[in-house]
Amino acid sequence: MQCPRCQYEAPADADFCPECGAKLELVCSQCGTGNALSHKFCKRCGHGLGAAAAAGGLPAKFLSPASYTPRYLAEKIVTSKPALEAERKRVTVLFADIKGSLELLAGRDPEDARRLLDTVLELMVDAVHRYEGTVSHFMGDGVMALFGAPVAHEDHAVRACYAALLMQESIKRYSEEIRRTEGFQVQVRVGLNSGEVIVRAIRNDLHMDYTAVGETAHLAARMEQIATPGSILAAANLARLKCR
Repeated sequence: MQCPRCQYEAPADADFCPECGAKLELVCSQCGTGNALSHKFCKRCGHGLGAAAAAGGLPAKFLSPASYTPRYLAEKIVTSKPALEAERKRVTVLFADIKGSLELLAGRDPEDARRLLDTVLELMVDAVHRYEGTVSHFMGDGVMALFGAPVAHEDHAVRACYAALLMQESIKRYSEEIRRTEGFQVQVRVGLNSGEVIVRAIRNDLHMDYTAVGETAHLAARMEQIATPGSILAAANLARLKCR
């Protein structure tokens, strides 16, 4: 079975991902219940999970990269497509998620909870796009993004760091706002790593299929998992690139 966070193929009997340490479950965006990765619908409330949630788990603006990617950036991706596919590229991978997202859902109207989570996701996406990164996956309460592919940048490590800083800054401002109005805070964790990936295909709707060479994505996911809420944790590979 495939880890929903780092896409590692974990053994069928695993409860946690051997690569990134994430719990192998799908959390229902409606009621917060943990479900097995094989479940298509929540065992408690019947809400769609994974592919079954395509019409309800995420808002329509997040379902297709073409709908949330700025036009100028989409044009750059399309232009880069012929030269990028099936090539090995050195990139920086960013993982970010909301710490304690279940607490946001618990006891709240599903629409209100979804609105709060969607605003955080929007701030994450805006930070990635500000530095010409590409959001590769949404993972319920977080994102995975690439810098350096498909839009090539030699300073992809620096761009990823700036995006992570902007992400934390904008979400902290939003957290202060909802702390005053809702009585709780939102914190995110960000993990970064640099290494090689192979992009296998970019579809016309800008969806990408790619494989990580070595531990690139897995280590970035692990950095995010062990980061302190409200902080950014970068692997040594990124630090070496950033200092060159």
